[in-house]
Amino acid sequence: MKEKLLIGLVVHGPKIIDSGFAEKIIDFLSEFADVKAILGGTMGRTAVIDSYLENVIDISHKRLPSESIAILKETGLDLIILVNYGKSDVTGHSFGFKVFNNSFIKNNWKKPHFIQIERPGEDNGTIIQWNDAPQTIVQKISKHFNLNVINPKLIIEKHFPQYLDLYNSYLNTNKPIEICNTTNNQNKVYRAIKGVLPNENIFVNGVVVGKSTSKDLTLIAENGYIVDMIGGEVKKHGVEKLSKIDLNTAIVKTGLLRTSKVKPRILNHKSTHIFKVSLLNHIAEDVYSFKDCDLVVTVGDDTSLVSSDILYRLNIPIIGITDGDVDKVVESPFKNKKSIIIELENGFDDIVGKLIFKKLFKSKKSIFYDLDDYDNVDLIKIIQDEVIKIIKEEDFKFIIH
Repeated sequence: MKEKLLIGLVVHGPKIIDSGFAEKIIDFLSEFADVKAILGGTMGRTAVIDSYLENVIDISHKRLPSESIAILKETGLDLIILVNYGKSDVTGHSFGFKVFNNSFIKNNWKKPHFIQIERPGEDNGTIIQWNDAPQTIVQKISKHFNLNVINPKLIIEKHFPQYLDLYNSYLNTNKPIEICNTTNNQNKVYRAIKGVLPNENIFVNGVVVGKSTSKDLTLIAENGYIVDMIGGEVKKHGVEKLSKIDLNTAIVKTGLLRTSKVKPRILNHKSTHIFKVSLLNHIAEDVYSFKDCDLVVTVGDDTSLVSSDILYRLNIPIIGITDGDVDKVVESPFKNKKSIIIELENGFDDIVGKLIFKKLFKSKKSIFYDLDDYDNVDLIKIIQDEVIKIIKEEDFKFIIH
């Protein structure tokens, strides 16, 4: 009797989960294969929790899609499938090419087989055979989910024509090939972003650095710092927060981090006699690494917004330090009933964040309170009062939400 196929699934983004298709695809493949599903990306973790799928899709670590692929490749699989639900076929196909490039082309991996399921349920839903794949499986998936099978060369010719020769070389040679979607010119790096719509947030490594004004967007970095963008407006404060990056390898996203309106699932929070408070001052940090905290102080509008939404599921309140310069990064963010948001005058959130880090946290990432010393005392209220005291000492104006 023939053994079952071994298939690895890299699940990317919240929409493929919120739509129900991640679970449907896993169930279908499990009829004829052993399936190991792993998340690639960050925001999808919240969607996995809301959908009760944490025992089906591995969300134990924060990983890039290419990192998830590398892990699966080492397990001797027959096939790896990237499942994604981009906001358009352009963004989905462009994303798939970047993942294929970062994983397979740059490393010259010819195996395992690698395909992408993109936008299932849509009229333009597709399967992309990024390298050679068993046609029986491709056709079986295509028929079941009514997906068109696309030759990757058509995508590359349309969106990345300058890389077509390099893709052909990958198929026909054994020499690793380095490609990227940037152009270097006189110490500047230009990176074109596909599938952008006007008036969308532009995220680089999780930080909002601007807003698009056109469907044609190019980011420009000089000496590792974003200095301009064509088809968009730079958010100076965001660029300052981002600091130095490698634009060639930076993670760039546009639009909302999660668009679906969902019913959030709240997990039980395990408390001990030690009450842990941590400081989170950068949206790109792994918010789930704060799951053992009892309270989190967040600095920045976007950081507080996203952190509040995620930590709500973990039943952890926040003290958010903001200045009203908020970008809509998720559709309907949630907030723990014990959370408060302190809104300062524009530009003062980072200043207050540094003061809190120095005065309350004593320049440490976390502080700890022994609850035996605070019997029948509202410790969250005490810490909130301490934060407000620090703000008042500097005579900053603020509003509490």
